Amino acid sequence: MTLEEALSRPTISIPDAGAVFYNLGRNASYDAAKRGDIPTVEIGGKKLAIVSAIARNLGLQFKLGTAA
Repeated sequence: MTLEEALSRPTISIPDAGAVFYNLGRNASYDAAKRGDIPTVEIGGKKLAIVSAIARNLGLQFKLGTAA
């Protein structure tokens, strides 16, 4: 997944968020989410990373649906 693809979606998988935004591997991404470093939401028993919160924390600007 590219940064532009990630920024065009409201949520992404935790491993994708860790890789795209923080250059983390799968296990490190889940550890970061567990600590609260990667903002998540649980939907139907599945945890997903919240792209808008991550982008805001990193100072990235975007419009939902398109990267700015």
